[in-house]
Amino acid sequence: MDIYLLPGLALITLVLVLILALRSKRKTDERRKSAETPKSALARDGDAHKKAP
Repeated sequence: MDIYLLPGLALITLVLVLILALRSKRKTDERRKSAETPKSALARDGDAHKKAP
């Protein structure tokens, strides 16, 4: 029984990290596609004189 504990915990951890990464990627893609998101001062089409928060 103990032989499956460590690989099981590792597998669960990897799955949780994968789920969190995919969720973060989806939120980032939605934000990137949104027209309401302000452009970065470093972007070509961003405001170069914008003050950082």
